[in-house]
Amino acid sequence: MHYRHNFNPTISDEEIFDNILDEQELIGYYSLPLQDPSIYKEYAKGVKQKNIVVIGIGGSTLGTYAIYKYLKHSKELTKKLYFLETTDPIDIESKLENVDLNDTLFIVISKSGTTIETISIFKYIHSLVSIDKNNCVVVTEHDSKLKTYADANGMKSFEIPKNVGGRFSVFSAVGLLPLAIVGINIDDLLKGAKMVHQSFFNKRNFYKRLINKARFLVEYKNSFNVNVVFSYSSRLEGFNKWYIQLWGESLGKVDINSTRQGLTPIGIIGPIDQHSFLQLIIEGKRDKTVTVIKVENFYNHLKIPPVKLEGLEELDYIDNLEFSKLINKQADATIESINNVNDIPCDVITIDGMCESAIAALMYEYELLTSLCAKFMYIDAYNQPGVESGKKILKEKLIKNI
Repeated sequence: MHYRHNFNPTISDEEIFDNILDEQELIGYYSLPLQDPSIYKEYAKGVKQKNIVVIGIGGSTLGTYAIYKYLKHSKELTKKLYFLETTDPIDIESKLENVDLNDTLFIVISKSGTTIETISIFKYIHSLVSIDKNNCVVVTEHDSKLKTYADANGMKSFEIPKNVGGRFSVFSAVGLLPLAIVGINIDDLLKGAKMVHQSFFNKRNFYKRLINKARFLVEYKNSFNVNVVFSYSSRLEGFNKWYIQLWGESLGKVDINSTRQGLTPIGIIGPIDQHSFLQLIIEGKRDKTVTVIKVENFYNHLKIPPVKLEGLEELDYIDNLEFSKLINKQADATIESINNVNDIPCDVITIDGMCESAIAALMYEYELLTSLCAKFMYIDAYNQPGVESGKKILKEKLIKNI
């Protein structure tokens, strides 16, 4: 993994790092890369179904989808993974119409065990096919009502630790179980996250780069309140969605001085959004930082063929160019155009390739960055009172039928 940036904050680091060290005793996601994943691999060996359907929403699905989306075209996976995560009836029916429900394992994921969207969809699945211990497994907290349901029906369950928040849970059973079942190497996933963990906590490369970036983002949050992730691969579309939840739900808070804080995440895809959002970046209001994410090796050699098109001969210079090289040159051109204006904070992350360790390292890096930003902002990254208030209102309306 390579990295470069054009900002250079100079604030002292030690107090924030000590706070993160202390937080490790309370917040469980930090240590997830160090776990033994044997229980997930062992369970995965016994799964016979060809279709795996994850029922969940938000932190229960976004991280898993990000990894699956990134890797599924580079791996020879023996099973297909689907996600039911919205109460949109058209989405539910369209996703299920091509799934053989009699050859499906359902993984129901809810940290609280009472997520309305998840239980609503699960009830619908019950109406379509017989659900029992042979085709359903549960991932939840050890004392949730969903765990009670699983126990009552003899279903296998895996625990989400109470000190691991949903949006930080991708390297727990939430992500590792379904990914292991479909054939993704979860040892390599944890290896990538562990590399970042060790580098940061041993004060090597990731320590300096993450603290510097977090300090800059917070110090200049009133000037550059919008943080754009510009991912140059369609396979990173899932990562962008995950980042938006992680950043928005963690950093939109009221601080210890009762001041409203927040950094606004935007995830876009190159080169598609070069033809839309890049115009806003280059000539629009100076309220955005930009992180460009490149993939060093696509492991794909598809080329532009030397087809002669009458009247378009002036573009023959692209003949025989690999598409993977073209997209990276497009990324480089975007980076250069941003740096040329000289007043847009921009950094570049180049990940190694289409492999488990690469996407896991990127995601764990962003988890650490989120925690660091929260420390600098004097907010709690791990609660979500704004979301909970909406849930309470919805529950009251549904109970009263209004």
